Amino acid sequence: MKQNSIRFGTDGWRAVLGRDFTFANLAKVTRATAAWLQDMAGAAPRVVVGCDSRFMGETFARYAARVLASEGVAVVLARGVTPTPAISWAVGHMGFDAGVVITASHNPPEYNGFKIKAAGGLPVAEDATVQIELLMGLRPERPPASGGAVEVRDIRASYLKHVGRLFDLEAVRKAEVHAVHDVMFGASRGCLTELLGRRTVAEIRGGPNPGFAGIVPEPKEGNLRVLARAVVERRSTVGMANDGDGDRIGVVDERGSAVSSQMLLALFTKYLYQVRGLSGTIVKTVSTTGMLDRMGRAYGLPVRTCPIGFKHMAPFMASGEALIAGEESGGIAFRRHIPDRDGIYAGLLLMELLAARSRKLSELVAELQDEFGPQAYRRRDVRTPKKEAVLLRLKAQGGLQSLAGYPVRRLETLDGFKHILDAGWLLVRPSGTEPLLRLYAEAETEDVVDSLLQDGMKQLGLP
Repeated sequence: MKQNSIRFGTDGWRAVLGRDFTFANLAKVTRATAAWLQDMAGAAPRVVVGCDSRFMGETFARYAARVLASEGVAVVLARGVTPTPAISWAVGHMGFDAGVVITASHNPPEYNGFKIKAAGGLPVAEDATVQIELLMGLRPERPPASGGAVEVRDIRASYLKHVGRLFDLEAVRKAEVHAVHDVMFGASRGCLTELLGRRTVAEIRGGPNPGFAGIVPEPKEGNLRVLARAVVERRSTVGMANDGDGDRIGVVDERGSAVSSQMLLALFTKYLYQVRGLSGTIVKTVSTTGMLDRMGRAYGLPVRTCPIGFKHMAPFMASGEALIAGEESGGIAFRRHIPDRDGIYAGLLLMELLAARSRKLSELVAELQDEFGPQAYRRRDVRTPKKEAVLLRLKAQGGLQSLAGYPVRRLETLDGFKHILDAGWLLVRPSGTEPLLRLYAEAETEDVVDSLLQDGMKQLGLP
């Protein structure tokens, strides 16, 4: 059997364009996916294919659709650039057996990738991607055969029509809540302005730019400066940004200050429970704030902690058990919606929250911290050739023994190495999608967070 070098990470296969992400490798992955689907769903599975706004995304999507069709799969190709949540929604609401999205999400512009959405719209499970990887080594390498029809539909329009029905958009407009939406040149362009109108939402960086104008389309704090300036200049209520394929969200308040995804998760949890009257399990990852544990105790709601990767949390959403599921990188799923992340839905819910509470976002964050305690959080990404050596050392030593003068009380290894201290915690783990080592820290103050990160990096010999 031929050795297969293509590997699925935390959320799909991602590779550098022209080096590993090629038509030949795309055909290999797609044929193996078709074989897996035929084993799972029967002789003629139905698949919807979409893409984000990356370089040659639509060309790659058409090619993948043609490969699937040539393998006997009934294929619907989404017309034009389509947010990933729209594909997840289509799988769950239009009776598809799976979805395929040509996207590298928040990765740098030189990447593209291949996400699979399983039945119901869930991220595909790890055992399925392992099977697909094995099938790649068994399938002969050949160009796609002719034959097999590909139907084209406007999935994006259908999704937006559906999502628009889930909110009282007119109430948001009347509340005079105004947002700046930073599309980051990604797939969410036009979505919020079409639903709420240009008087309510001002879109920036929304034009087509397959190279994302050189930015990394990830809505983390360091990438929100353009959004922050626009919010302050326009005197807007809030600023929101989505990643390249629209399934994550980043937020700044009316002052242009970043609101961490940790605080956003907590704000949504409080709103869904206290205002919308919903309940269920709070599902989070190992890198997500401990404030959610305190909220769970206060509200009498169970809290589940999962490894990083939304595929670990999605089953709780699909079963109807969860109220909310979220991760520190801005991916959030909500009860009574799709069992997957949706940055567009999150933006609409935030607008509804602000309209309903009639208070500034900065005030709502302060209120939350008064109620559940102060929270400071930071993530640091490190590119280093020592990545594997650092991980082996932590495993051999049983983690670090102290950090910034605080003894480590216990080490959790659900995903990476999470050092629990009286003052907070520090997590060290490898990225599942990029050649990076990630360090995460949480404490009551920024000074303690910085001390934990700095001492952790010093002890691990990281730059």
